Amino acid sequence: MSLSPPSSRAPGPMRRPPAWLLVAALVPVALAALPLLYVVSRGTEAGLTAMWDALARPRTGFLLANTLGLAIGVTLASTLIGTACAWVIERTDLPGRRWWRTLVCLPLAVPAFVSSYAWASLGPGFQGLGGAILILTLSHFPLIYLPAAAALRRMDTRLEDVARSLGETAPATFRRVVLPQLRPALGGGALLVLSHMLAEFGALSLLRVQTFTTAIFQEYELQFNSANAALLSGVLMALCLPVALGEARLRGRHRLARTDRRSRRQPPLARLGRAMPLVQAGLGLLTAAALGVPLAMLAYWLRVGFSIGAGTGDLPAAIAGSLELSIGGAVLTTLLALPLVLLVVRYRSAAASLAERLPYVVHGLPGLVVALALIYASIRWVPALYQSAALVLIAYAILFLPLAQSGLRAAAELVPPELEQAARTLGRGPLAAFAAVTLPALAPGIGAAMALIVLELMRELTATLLLAPAGVTTLATEVWSYTNDGSYAAAAPFAALLVLVSGVPVYVFTLRTLKTGRRGD
Repeated sequence: MSLSPPSSRAPGPMRRPPAWLLVAALVPVALAALPLLYVVSRGTEAGLTAMWDALARPRTGFLLANTLGLAIGVTLASTLIGTACAWVIERTDLPGRRWWRTLVCLPLAVPAFVSSYAWASLGPGFQGLGGAILILTLSHFPLIYLPAAAALRRMDTRLEDVARSLGETAPATFRRVVLPQLRPALGGGALLVLSHMLAEFGALSLLRVQTFTTAIFQEYELQFNSANAALLSGVLMALCLPVALGEARLRGRHRLARTDRRSRRQPPLARLGRAMPLVQAGLGLLTAAALGVPLAMLAYWLRVGFSIGAGTGDLPAAIAGSLELSIGGAVLTTLLALPLVLLVVRYRSAAASLAERLPYVVHGLPGLVVALALIYASIRWVPALYQSAALVLIAYAILFLPLAQSGLRAAAELVPPELEQAARTLGRGPLAAFAAVTLPALAPGIGAAMALIVLELMRELTATLLLAPAGVTTLATEVWSYTNDGSYAAAAPFAALLVLVSGVPVYVFTLRTLKTGRRGD
């Protein structure tokens, strides 16, 4: 999921950041700016004529149409399905609402490229643009459902009471009162889905759909044409940046028109009546398609694979590679995020806020653009980094800095700066006071952030494909590699482990959703 920077806290008594903190905060800012600088630099090197020739090609227009068609189609379909599910589950007398809340969240436990692997193994009929829109909608509609359902549960129902007292019908009340209050949540979710679609690579590669991401990969990996890959990256970044900026801005705002918790009450539930069987059948069909088909096909290919021993020999190396890269990436990402968080929490300024927000914008860019930027920078300036594990870890840090920032900020705001100042008065230097007082207090937040990042990095695909050293494999790259060759049985063990890993954060998040919604059951 995407993250948004919280509003800055009021400044505390500490006014001037120490030099070590400023220097440490500049490192993640420079890394986050690298993909933007790369695209500008490569475009300048190519010149206006080469840029125009690349953009004017019919293939570029085809890629643009496919990319926008996929992104808009999945976003609209996910918004309609997610909103409908949220209203039916939260505002009607649907039986078993608690269980439906769980079921509609669980598709998030299946990574999109694993779901695509399962559907593609059914036959070529699900490949192509239409199949991609269907499959990716089934994978991403929970990203709309979750904020919409949360908004409906927290919404101020007094406005609806007023509308009904004035004679408005239920549909009119929803359209004129409920929907306007849902718009910020729906807008944030829709922009999140849109940014995912613009950056999606693994699922589209397996479904044989040509978009900018797949074309960039082919230009660099198959045709060794980094110039064209950079130009296509520029076009893709031009599409992604407004979406990433809009998502960060919209999701950072207050979403609902309610203030006092005492005013909240459970609204009267709409009676489904004769539509009840149809609604239950629709939800059942939706969860069967979004969750049942991928899990059933995964179980089928696991049985086939185990019967012939396919793929299991490579499993230990893939697990080791995933753990090595994800743990190393989590450590580096957390270390880089910590000075940014401390800078904005302790020393409020426009520059600190801008530095904190930049990683959130870059988070919306495709992993392929980040990987190409690092390849270019390493070959040009630090050749020893090329094809090294360190370069993979740097890419992870750029892509997942916001995840670490969000996890660390909650812990940092609970540590009073006066404790560190007291250590300074006892003769400790700035860095020593931080290490002795603040760092131990931040340890629980650091541990939680690192655990979540490890789980997310286990399923990362695009940057790993381009940057991983020769001979290093992960669970995600093995799923992609075997499925690309049509070896579905061999890919099944790796896909099954990815589903189990992805299920951990989804399970925790679902438990929180159930707790917040339990009072309405």
